[in-house]
Amino acid sequence: MKIEKTSSPSPASTVGDAKARASTTAQTAGNKSAATENSGTSVHLGSTTAQLRSIEGSIASTPVVDTHKVAEIKQAISEGRFQVNSGVVADRLISSVRELIAASQR
Repeated sequence: MKIEKTSSPSPASTVGDAKARASTTAQTAGNKSAATENSGTSVHLGSTTAQLRSIEGSIASTPVVDTHKVAEIKQAISEGRFQVNSGVVADRLISSVRELIAASQR
């Protein structure tokens, strides 16, 4: 079953990636401070960096699952009101498979 998402998930990272980024960041910070001390040059990344960090924080805090919708569906199932439209399920399953095939051929 395909569940509609309100936002795209942030990319998954592995422990090795995080360690590599941390060491790269530490090296870069060390190089920047050495360069700043030696040449008196400073770096300003601008307001775009702050905006990107803000967006990243809001994406990270966005829930992946709509718990209210899940609760409504559970309630409907328990009360016997939930009806499955097999035609819609089949159409969306076929659509999902077509998307996967198209993505794998790229």
